[in-house]
Amino acid sequence: MVRAIKGTLVECDPSIKSIIISIDSENNEYIIEDLDETHLVIKDNMVARLKTELDKRLKENVPDVEDESDSDQDVK
Repeated sequence: MVRAIKGTLVECDPSIKSIIISIDSENNEYIIEDLDETHLVIKDNMVARLKTELDKRLKENVPDVEDESDSDQDVK
């Protein structure tokens, strides 16, 4: 018997896609299908949770940039 799963098409950069694949590899609970280098089909009921996990991973890996309006003063 065929079983249908409702999904959401996600388009992203290859770098973000690799993070999503890494997140999914832990429990295989997000990705339905890996279509190509920039597209994935994600389980519809897991999109919000994946966004939260992705934000958390990005905050861990990308340093915060402080808003320094005078940072260009040293450049001459």
